[in-house]
Amino acid sequence: MEAIAKTRHLKGSPRKARLVIDLIRGRNVSQALAILKFTDKRAADPIAKTLRSAIANATYLAEQQNIAIDPDDLWVKTCFVDMGAHKNRRRMRPAPQGRAYKE
Repeated sequence: MEAIAKTRHLKGSPRKARLVIDLIRGRNVSQALAILKFTDKRAADPIAKTLRSAIANATYLAEQQNIAIDPDDLWVKTCFVDMGAHKNRRRMRPAPQGRAYKE
């Protein structure tokens, strides 16, 4: 049984969030939460919140199917960070004679 949790539109760069994600991929859930608790990165708190949501989703699905599971037996199968939409990000492109164009 798999449980899915998604978080969207977080502040911060995906490159820095991937550093935190790589620490917890393939680990036990309790180990992953302990690692995230002591990781001194900005992305660790939202990732921990998403992981706790996935644990809650797994226990809910197990209750719906009348299966008894222990949250300590769960582990992180896959986790990833995507780039997201750049449509709302306004960038300045230098132009001749001291001007700049907004993109």
